[in-house]
Amino acid sequence: MVSRYLDDLREDGGLKGVDIANIVDVSTATVSRWSTGRASPHPSTQLMISDLHYMVGRLREYYSSREIRMWLYARHPQLDGARAIDLINDGRSEEVLAILDRLDAGAYL
Repeated sequence: MVSRYLDDLREDGGLKGVDIANIVDVSTATVSRWSTGRASPHPSTQLMISDLHYMVGRLREYYSSREIRMWLYARHPQLDGARAIDLINDGRSEEVLAILDRLDAGAYL
């Protein structure tokens, strides 16, 4: 399942292995091992990957893969200038999900 999620993040979210590695704070070689099934991420890292996968899926309704990557890396005024990738890494995915809820409601500025 992890390798499928990683493939989806690459294809749908425009993320590269280095992006995923930076978001979950591991090496690119580790992400490569996960992708090939030679290793599995720690459960807390699996949670981050799962959250990221969910967010990319929701963003896919509005943006292209290239735009999704930029959205995740950009500083957001609704996050007090924080970047979504940093909040995901800090275990604060709920704050990012709140922005996606506002986007779904048509209230995103």
